Amino acid sequence: MKIYTVGGAVRDALLGLPVKDRDYVVVGATPEEMVALGYTPVGKDFPVFLHPHTHEEYALARTERKTAPGYKGFVFHAAGDVTLEQDLARRDLTINAIARADDGTLVDPYDGRADLARKLFRHVSEAFAEDPVRILRVARFAARFSDFSVAPATNLLMQQMVATGEVDALVPERVWQELARGLMEQTPSRMLHVLRDCGALVRLLPEVDGDGPAMALLDHAAQQGLTLPVRVAVLLHDPVGGDAAARTQRVDKIAVRLKMPGECRDLAVMVARDGAGVADAPGWSADAIVGLIERCDGLRKPQRFGDMLAAVRCIVQGRGAHSGEGFAPAVLLLAALEAARGVPAGEIAARLGADPQAIARAVRSARIAAVARTIEAGSRIDAAPQHNI
Repeated sequence: MKIYTVGGAVRDALLGLPVKDRDYVVVGATPEEMVALGYTPVGKDFPVFLHPHTHEEYALARTERKTAPGYKGFVFHAAGDVTLEQDLARRDLTINAIARADDGTLVDPYDGRADLARKLFRHVSEAFAEDPVRILRVARFAARFSDFSVAPATNLLMQQMVATGEVDALVPERVWQELARGLMEQTPSRMLHVLRDCGALVRLLPEVDGDGPAMALLDHAAQQGLTLPVRVAVLLHDPVGGDAAARTQRVDKIAVRLKMPGECRDLAVMVARDGAGVADAPGWSADAIVGLIERCDGLRKPQRFGDMLAAVRCIVQGRGAHSGEGFAPAVLLLAALEAARGVPAGEIAARLGADPQAIARAVRSARIAAVARTIEAGSRIDAAPQHNI
């Protein structure tokens, strides 16, 4: 029995990057032998075992055979006679098909190290075409390794997979999982570019232009280290325009199709619906600002309201319409939110008794008054002489 480190851990170590997760493949062992050594079986589709002490995953070397469309249509064969080279042959890219023995010796039957040096994503074999998830993985890797390119033959193979309908067999949950991971990489626009170039983007996310202005805004969000919901909102905001209802329907359609988590969907809807007007907030009345806060449920969810402002700021700055550290509309609206949330609604309710409508009117009036004072205070500060310190 021999154990090898495989996949991303080897790749990242060769690139001089931090290694986060390690995958191991076991050659020359049977499930019974693994259990006898104290490993705990956890795999359902193929034999995977947890190490008795580290609890890391160890998979028996295996081969696979395509039996049906989609990424689940495989039959796996794991046995003691499966070689390391056979196991590596089923992997997606050559840079992920390198193994390292305990003594540090590298096993690289498909020239993955050469492709690392060339900064090239190249498929190991024609079996790449059997799993449509690999298109998403290549696109995600492009977002992480932004100086790598897709080999022409690999891109052609991906185009053929799209043409034969393999991409259409992907389930929404898996599409979203890979998209979300790619959006959190350092250059997420590269993921959309790769999907566009092979024809998959129009199948998976037809509402998004993989070469449009949103790509630069998305990378701007990544450079600022913004959260996934904010990046999704920046990506899905409609640069063309249209009324709020049309923008909201567009985002809803995408969110439903991809089965997007509620936090991502809600923020994207909020930005689509209200983001276009936020830049004009310094000219709004206190009543209008309180209306925005209420519409965005900012009183109950102030963090999400702040995320909405972060997304709008990113979009405005990314378009070059505003520069510098401050963003006056966000500063004003966050101060207004704090003022509105500071209104003692409980005290007002206790004073007015059991009339819910009267309480609601009084609380809202108090919030408008508090926001008006905040606007006035901000105006005095803006009008005051400025001194260099």
